Amino acid sequence: MSALGKIFLTVAMLLCGGHINAEENRDLYFIDAHSQIDHKVGSVDVVLKRMTDNNVRITLLAARGKRSWRDILYWSSEYPTRIAPLIRSKGKHYQNNSPKYYNNVRKQIETGEFIGAAEILIFHAQKGNKAPEVEVDLVDERVSLLLAESLSQAWPFVIHIEFASLHGRDRQRHMDGLNALLEQHPMHPFVLIHMGQLRHHQVQELIERHSNVYFLTSHADPEASNSKQPWVNLFSMFGNHFKEPWKSLFTAYPERFIFALDNVWDHHWQSSYDTKMKYWRKALSELPENTADLIAHGNAERLWKLK
Repeated sequence: MSALGKIFLTVAMLLCGGHINAEENRDLYFIDAHSQIDHKVGSVDVVLKRMTDNNVRITLLAARGKRSWRDILYWSSEYPTRIAPLIRSKGKHYQNNSPKYYNNVRKQIETGEFIGAAEILIFHAQKGNKAPEVEVDLVDERVSLLLAESLSQAWPFVIHIEFASLHGRDRQRHMDGLNALLEQHPMHPFVLIHMGQLRHHQVQELIERHSNVYFLTSHADPEASNSKQPWVNLFSMFGNHFKEPWKSLFTAYPERFIFALDNVWDHHWQSSYDTKMKYWRKALSELPENTADLIAHGNAERLWKLK
Protein backbone atom coordinates (compact mmCIF):
# COMPACT_ATOMS: atom_id res chain seq x y z
CA MET A 1 0.00 0.00 0.00
CA SER A 2 1.28 3.47 -0.88
CA ALA A 3 1.96 6.10 1.79
CA LEU A 4 -1.03 8.13 0.58
CA GLY A 5 -3.23 5.05 0.69
CA LYS A 6 -2.20 4.36 4.29
CA ILE A 7 -3.11 7.93 5.25
CA PHE A 8 -6.57 7.59 3.71
CA LEU A 9 -7.08 4.22 5.43
CA THR A 10 -6.07 5.65 8.79
CA VAL A 11 -8.41 8.63 8.45
CA ALA A 12 -11.27 6.42 7.31
CA MET A 13 -10.90 4.03 10.22
CA LEU A 14 -10.62 6.83 12.75
CA LEU A 15 -13.77 8.42 11.40
CA CYS A 16 -15.50 5.06 11.75
CA GLY A 17 -14.26 4.63 15.31
CA GLY A 18 -11.83 1.91 14.30
CA HIS A 19 -8.16 1.54 15.01
CA ILE A 20 -4.99 0.66 13.17
CA ASN A 21 -2.73 -1.98 14.65
CA ALA A 22 0.82 -2.86 13.69
CA GLU A 23 -0.38 -5.73 11.51
CA GLU A 24 -2.36 -3.34 9.30
CA ASN A 25 0.12 -0.50 9.51
CA ARG A 26 3.20 -2.19 8.07
CA ASP A 27 4.07 -4.96 5.67
CA LEU A 28 5.79 -7.64 7.77
CA TYR A 29 7.27 -10.38 5.62
CA PHE A 30 8.22 -13.91 6.62
CA ILE A 31 10.76 -16.59 5.85
CA ASP A 32 9.65 -20.17 6.49
CA ALA A 33 12.90 -21.65 7.75
CA HIS A 34 11.79 -25.29 7.48
CA SER A 35 9.08 -27.04 5.48
CA GLN A 36 8.72 -30.31 3.62
CA ILE A 37 6.80 -31.54 0.60
CA ASP A 38 5.89 -35.02 -0.61
CA HIS A 39 4.52 -36.52 -3.81
CA LYS A 40 0.91 -35.88 -2.78
CA VAL A 41 1.30 -32.13 -3.19
CA GLY A 42 0.97 -31.80 -6.92
CA SER A 43 3.53 -29.16 -7.74
CA VAL A 44 5.49 -26.24 -6.43
CA ASP A 45 2.65 -23.97 -7.61
CA VAL A 46 0.73 -24.76 -4.41
CA VAL A 47 3.73 -23.72 -2.32
CA LEU A 48 4.29 -20.52 -4.27
CA LYS A 49 0.64 -19.50 -4.04
CA ARG A 50 0.50 -19.97 -0.28
CA MET A 51 3.73 -17.99 0.06
CA THR A 52 2.49 -15.14 -2.13
CA ASP A 53 -0.88 -14.93 -0.37
CA ASN A 54 0.84 -14.65 3.02
CA ASN A 55 3.93 -12.57 2.21
CA VAL A 56 6.32 -15.45 2.84
CA ARG A 57 9.27 -14.47 0.68
CA ILE A 58 11.43 -17.58 0.99
CA THR A 59 10.74 -21.18 2.02
CA LEU A 60 13.58 -23.50 3.05
CA LEU A 61 12.25 -26.72 1.58
CA ALA A 62 13.12 -30.43 1.80
CA ALA A 63 11.68 -33.49 0.11
CA ARG A 64 9.88 -36.24 2.00
CA GLY A 65 7.88 -39.37 1.18
CA LYS A 66 8.18 -40.34 -2.49
CA ARG A 67 9.20 -36.84 -3.54
CA SER A 68 12.76 -36.74 -4.92
CA TRP A 69 15.28 -34.28 -3.55
CA ARG A 70 16.08 -33.54 -7.19
CA ASP A 71 12.64 -31.90 -7.49
CA ILE A 72 13.64 -29.43 -4.78
CA LEU A 73 16.84 -28.54 -6.64
CA TYR A 74 14.90 -28.05 -9.87
CA TRP A 75 12.35 -25.79 -8.19
CA SER A 76 15.14 -23.84 -6.56
CA SER A 77 16.77 -23.28 -9.94
CA GLU A 78 13.43 -22.13 -11.37
CA TYR A 79 12.60 -19.87 -8.40
CA PRO A 80 15.97 -19.02 -6.81
CA THR A 81 14.61 -16.13 -4.77
CA ARG A 82 11.69 -18.14 -3.38
CA ILE A 83 12.76 -21.76 -2.79
CA ALA A 84 15.93 -22.58 -0.82
CA PRO A 85 16.83 -26.31 -0.87
CA LEU A 86 17.58 -28.37 2.23
CA ILE A 87 19.26 -31.79 2.26
CA ARG A 88 16.89 -34.61 3.10
CA SER A 89 17.89 -37.15 5.72
CA LYS A 90 14.67 -38.62 7.10
CA GLY A 91 13.04 -41.74 5.72
CA LYS A 92 13.20 -45.53 5.99
CA HIS A 93 16.88 -45.64 5.02
CA TYR A 94 17.73 -43.33 7.93
CA GLN A 95 15.58 -45.33 10.32
CA ASN A 96 17.16 -48.63 9.24
CA ASN A 97 20.70 -47.23 9.14
CA SER A 98 20.92 -48.51 5.58
CA PRO A 99 23.91 -47.84 3.27
CA LYS A 100 21.39 -46.13 0.96
CA TYR A 101 21.03 -43.36 3.55
CA TYR A 102 24.72 -42.50 3.39
CA ASN A 103 24.76 -42.73 -0.41
CA ASN A 104 21.75 -40.42 -0.77
CA VAL A 105 23.11 -37.84 1.63
CA ARG A 106 26.52 -37.84 -0.05
CA LYS A 107 24.93 -37.43 -3.48
CA GLN A 108 23.05 -34.37 -2.22
CA ILE A 109 26.18 -32.89 -0.66
CA GLU A 110 28.17 -33.44 -3.86
CA THR A 111 25.80 -31.26 -5.87
CA GLY A 112 26.98 -28.21 -3.94
CA GLU A 113 23.50 -26.74 -4.42
CA PHE A 114 21.97 -27.01 -0.96
CA ILE A 115 22.04 -24.23 1.64
CA GLY A 116 21.74 -26.52 4.64
CA ALA A 117 20.36 -29.78 6.01
CA ALA A 118 16.76 -30.36 6.97
CA GLU A 119 15.92 -31.66 10.44
CA ILE A 120 17.70 -34.77 11.61
CA LEU A 121 15.59 -37.02 13.79
CA ILE A 122 16.96 -37.83 17.23
CA PHE A 123 13.70 -38.68 18.95
CA HIS A 124 10.45 -38.70 17.01
CA ALA A 125 7.37 -40.18 18.68
CA GLN A 126 5.04 -42.34 16.63
CA LYS A 127 2.31 -40.35 14.84
CA GLY A 128 -0.55 -42.80 14.42
CA ASN A 129 -0.03 -44.85 11.27
CA LYS A 130 1.65 -41.98 9.43
CA ALA A 131 5.10 -41.88 10.99
CA PRO A 132 6.94 -44.41 13.18
CA GLU A 133 8.95 -43.81 16.32
CA VAL A 134 12.59 -42.99 15.61
CA GLU A 135 15.33 -42.82 18.23
CA VAL A 136 18.98 -42.14 17.38
CA ASP A 137 21.85 -40.93 19.56
CA LEU A 138 23.42 -37.57 18.75
CA VAL A 139 26.80 -39.30 18.39
CA ASP A 140 25.44 -41.84 15.89
CA GLU A 141 27.24 -42.04 12.52
CA ARG A 142 24.03 -41.03 10.72
CA VAL A 143 24.07 -37.77 12.64
CA SER A 144 27.82 -37.25 12.42
CA LEU A 145 27.73 -37.35 8.61
CA LEU A 146 25.50 -34.28 8.36
CA LEU A 147 26.96 -32.60 11.41
CA ALA A 148 30.45 -32.68 9.87
CA GLU A 149 29.13 -31.12 6.66
CA SER A 150 27.14 -28.50 8.58
CA LEU A 151 30.21 -27.54 10.60
CA SER A 152 32.30 -27.34 7.44
CA GLN A 153 29.75 -25.21 5.57
CA ALA A 154 28.69 -23.14 8.60
CA TRP A 155 25.11 -24.38 8.20
CA PRO A 156 22.76 -24.26 11.19
CA PHE A 157 22.19 -27.80 12.44
CA VAL A 158 18.49 -28.56 12.89
CA ILE A 159 17.75 -31.17 15.55
CA HIS A 160 14.42 -32.93 16.13
CA ILE A 161 13.97 -34.03 19.75
CA GLU A 162 10.43 -34.25 21.13
CA PHE A 163 11.27 -33.79 24.80
CA ALA A 164 7.63 -33.76 25.92
CA SER A 165 7.29 -37.32 24.64
CA LEU A 166 10.38 -38.47 26.56
CA HIS A 167 10.47 -39.34 30.25
CA GLY A 168 12.87 -40.33 33.00
CA ARG A 169 16.30 -41.57 32.00
CA ASP A 170 15.58 -41.39 28.28
CA ARG A 171 14.72 -37.72 28.50
CA GLN A 172 17.78 -36.96 30.63
CA ARG A 173 20.05 -38.89 28.27
CA HIS A 174 18.93 -36.84 25.28
CA MET A 175 19.17 -33.59 27.23
CA ASP A 176 22.68 -34.48 28.37
CA GLY A 177 23.62 -35.30 24.78
CA LEU A 178 22.25 -31.97 23.57
CA ASN A 179 24.13 -30.00 26.24
CA ALA A 180 27.35 -31.83 25.40
CA LEU A 181 26.95 -31.09 21.69
CA LEU A 182 26.28 -27.40 22.33
CA GLU A 183 29.34 -27.18 24.57
CA GLN A 184 31.55 -29.06 22.12
CA HIS A 185 30.84 -26.57 19.32
CA PRO A 186 30.14 -23.28 21.14
CA MET A 187 30.46 -21.09 18.04
CA HIS A 188 28.14 -23.13 15.83
CA PRO A 189 24.34 -22.59 15.70
CA PHE A 190 22.14 -25.53 16.71
CA VAL A 191 18.40 -25.24 16.16
CA LEU A 192 15.68 -27.22 17.95
CA ILE A 193 12.69 -27.69 15.70
CA HIS A 194 9.17 -27.49 17.20
CA MET A 195 10.59 -25.52 20.14
CA GLY A 196 12.02 -28.85 21.28
CA GLN A 197 8.58 -29.52 22.77
CA LEU A 198 9.89 -27.68 25.82
CA ARG A 199 8.13 -25.40 28.28
CA HIS A 200 9.08 -21.74 28.44
CA HIS A 201 11.26 -22.04 31.54
CA GLN A 202 13.16 -24.96 29.99
CA VAL A 203 13.76 -22.94 26.83
CA GLN A 204 14.99 -20.04 28.94
CA GLU A 205 17.40 -22.31 30.82
CA LEU A 206 18.94 -23.53 27.57
CA ILE A 207 19.21 -20.00 26.18
CA GLU A 208 20.91 -18.71 29.32
CA ARG A 209 23.29 -21.67 29.42
CA HIS A 210 24.24 -21.74 25.73
CA SER A 211 24.84 -18.85 23.34
CA ASN A 212 24.47 -21.12 20.29
CA VAL A 213 21.01 -22.66 20.76
CA TYR A 214 18.01 -21.49 18.72
CA PHE A 215 14.37 -22.55 18.40
CA LEU A 216 12.14 -23.05 15.36
CA THR A 217 8.52 -22.13 16.03
CA SER A 218 7.00 -24.89 13.87
CA HIS A 219 3.92 -26.77 15.10
CA ALA A 220 3.66 -24.42 18.07
CA ASP A 221 0.23 -22.97 17.32
CA PRO A 222 -3.46 -23.74 18.02
CA GLU A 223 -3.81 -25.77 14.81
CA ALA A 224 -1.05 -28.19 15.82
CA SER A 225 -2.11 -28.33 19.47
CA ASN A 226 -5.48 -29.82 18.44
CA SER A 227 -3.68 -33.10 17.75
CA LYS A 228 -2.93 -35.85 20.28
CA GLN A 229 0.77 -34.96 20.27
CA PRO A 230 2.18 -32.75 23.07
CA TRP A 231 3.18 -29.85 20.84
CA VAL A 232 3.96 -26.51 22.43
CA ASN A 233 1.23 -23.90 21.96
CA LEU A 234 2.69 -20.41 22.08
CA PHE A 235 -0.70 -18.78 21.67
CA SER A 236 -3.60 -17.80 23.90
CA MET A 237 -6.89 -19.68 23.86
CA PHE A 238 -8.24 -17.99 20.72
CA GLY A 239 -4.91 -17.73 18.96
CA ASN A 240 -4.86 -13.94 18.76
CA HIS A 241 -1.97 -13.30 21.16
CA PHE A 242 1.14 -14.98 22.50
CA LYS A 243 0.89 -16.34 26.02
CA GLU A 244 2.62 -13.93 28.38
CA PRO A 245 5.59 -16.17 29.35
CA TRP A 246 6.41 -16.73 25.67
CA LYS A 247 5.87 -13.10 24.79
CA SER A 248 8.34 -12.15 27.52
CA LEU A 249 10.90 -14.65 26.21
CA PHE A 250 10.54 -13.42 22.63
CA THR A 251 11.07 -9.85 23.80
CA ALA A 252 14.05 -10.71 26.00
CA TYR A 253 15.78 -13.01 23.47
CA PRO A 254 14.45 -12.11 20.01
CA GLU A 255 17.59 -13.34 18.25
CA ARG A 256 17.00 -16.95 19.42
CA PHE A 257 13.63 -17.68 17.78
CA ILE A 258 13.08 -18.44 14.11
CA PHE A 259 9.74 -18.59 12.36
CA ALA A 260 8.99 -21.87 10.58
CA LEU A 261 5.85 -23.78 9.64
CA ASP A 262 7.33 -27.21 8.90
CA ASN A 263 4.50 -28.16 6.59
CA VAL A 264 4.68 -31.93 6.18
CA TRP A 265 1.39 -33.35 4.94
CA ASP A 266 -0.76 -32.30 2.00
CA HIS A 267 -3.37 -30.70 4.30
CA HIS A 268 -0.70 -28.41 5.77
CA TRP A 269 -0.20 -26.85 2.35
CA GLN A 270 -3.81 -27.02 1.25
CA SER A 271 -5.89 -26.00 4.27
CA SER A 272 -4.07 -24.91 7.45
CA TYR A 273 -1.36 -22.66 6.00
CA ASP A 274 -3.44 -19.47 5.82
CA THR A 275 -4.91 -19.98 9.29
CA LYS A 276 -1.48 -20.42 10.88
CA MET A 277 -0.16 -17.32 9.15
CA LYS A 278 -3.06 -15.25 10.55
CA TYR A 279 -2.12 -16.34 14.06
CA TRP A 280 1.49 -15.36 13.54
CA ARG A 281 0.84 -12.05 11.85
CA LYS A 282 -1.59 -10.94 14.54
CA ALA A 283 0.55 -12.03 17.51
CA LEU A 284 3.80 -10.62 16.10
CA SER A 285 2.09 -7.28 15.52
CA GLU A 286 1.96 -6.89 19.32
CA LEU A 287 5.73 -7.25 19.76
CA PRO A 288 8.29 -4.47 19.27
CA GLU A 289 8.91 -4.01 15.57
CA ASN A 290 12.55 -5.07 15.68
CA THR A 291 11.65 -8.20 17.67
CA ALA A 292 8.95 -9.16 15.18
CA ASP A 293 11.33 -8.62 12.25
CA LEU A 294 14.00 -10.85 13.78
CA ILE A 295 11.59 -13.71 14.46
CA ALA A 296 9.67 -13.44 11.18
CA HIS A 297 12.69 -13.25 8.89
CA GLY A 298 15.84 -11.63 10.26
CA ASN A 299 17.25 -14.58 12.19
CA ALA A 300 16.73 -16.94 9.25
CA GLU A 301 18.42 -14.48 6.91
CA ARG A 302 21.41 -14.20 9.20
CA LEU A 303 21.86 -17.87 10.10
CA TRP A 304 21.29 -19.32 6.63
CA LYS A 305 22.96 -16.34 4.88
CA LEU A 306 19.90 -15.55 2.78
CA LYS A 307 19.69 -12.52 0.54
